[in-house]
Amino acid sequence: MRRHVQTLLLALTGAGLLHAALFTDLYLRYVKAGLRPPLIASGAVLLLLALASAATRADRRPAPRTDTADTHEPGPAHTHGHDPADAHGHAHDHAGTPRAAWLLFLPALSLLFHAPPALGAYTAARANDKPVTVQRGFPALPATSPLPLTLTDFTRRVQQDRSGAVRGRAVRLTGFVTPAGQGGGWYLTRIVFSCCAADSQTVRVRVYGGQAPPADTWLAVTGTWHPRGTLGTRTAEAALDVRDARPVAPPVNAYTDDLPLAPS
Repeated sequence: MRRHVQTLLLALTGAGLLHAALFTDLYLRYVKAGLRPPLIASGAVLLLLALASAATRADRRPAPRTDTADTHEPGPAHTHGHDPADAHGHAHDHAGTPRAAWLLFLPALSLLFHAPPALGAYTAARANDKPVTVQRGFPALPATSPLPLTLTDFTRRVQQDRSGAVRGRAVRLTGFVTPAGQGGGWYLTRIVFSCCAADSQTVRVRVYGGQAPPADTWLAVTGTWHPRGTLGTRTAEAALDVRDARPVAPPVNAYTDDLPLAPS
């Protein structure tokens, strides 16, 4: 790849990283929030490298030629074969840029001009479920009704809390809709990044009752545990009998399992 093309690619990639991580929240569609500082640093380094490359190229430009055909002394280059430089003093470059190399510009330009769509129901239906870690001992639940819980906390309470504290309790969960396919109901889902989009996993709670909303709709769902299995054991299904479902705005960072948003 020619030097000036490499410089342009460095500049576009650096500018794209800074645009996504410094001036917008688009980086959250690629990586977790904690990786923002390294992305900003990487973008700045790439821009500096591009500027340094451009400056070096400018410094190495040959000075204008002042000799003429009348005063130029004939030399070996003129008596034996052809000069490897052309008439303008530039060496011939027979190594063209491979066509595949130009594809490197696509991700660089996408960072600036075309943000990828947010991961949603299509990805969730094909991703692995995030394992719910074992918790030893559960504190008493507050008397708030409905009780806001994350999908992970609700699942952990249903399958591990042998006190059955969620039995009959109205809880409020927030996520986006994923179709459940056969068996009735639908899923309230969150996609969680461990590091980046490549290692995303899902947390899902099955919802029963009412007609399934359109896929990818963000909802705050209020309901009670759907009794299936033995509460406090792995046989219990993380499921909810819906009483109320209200649309909410997607969170800025949609790839965590945070406490529910307030209904709009």
